[in-house]
Amino acid sequence: MSPLLQALVPMVVFILIFYVLIIRPQKKQEREVTEMRASVGVGDEIVTIGGVLGRVIKVKEDELTIEVGAEKTKLNVKKWSLREITKSTRINNEVK
Repeated sequence: MSPLLQALVPMVVFILIFYVLIIRPQKKQEREVTEMRASVGVGDEIVTIGGVLGRVIKVKEDELTIEVGAEKTKLNVKKWSLREITKSTRINNEVK
């Protein structure tokens, strides 16, 4: 085996392991989060990254209007601040 090949094999193996263990799962998680944020609809109950719980009453391109609290206070939040949908009122993207 040539010295050049002996030096390259460990680097290639390291890069493959790095890709399989770190990059690939991160890309999958980013794709899932993007799909979740794109699928939010009116009536869904959500949690923002700041911990605010509310129900979506209006969806715009990159902004949501949510109702929070007993007084049904309306807040406008950006879609990127959405952490999770806790309860969806839709079945197959149709409102119940």
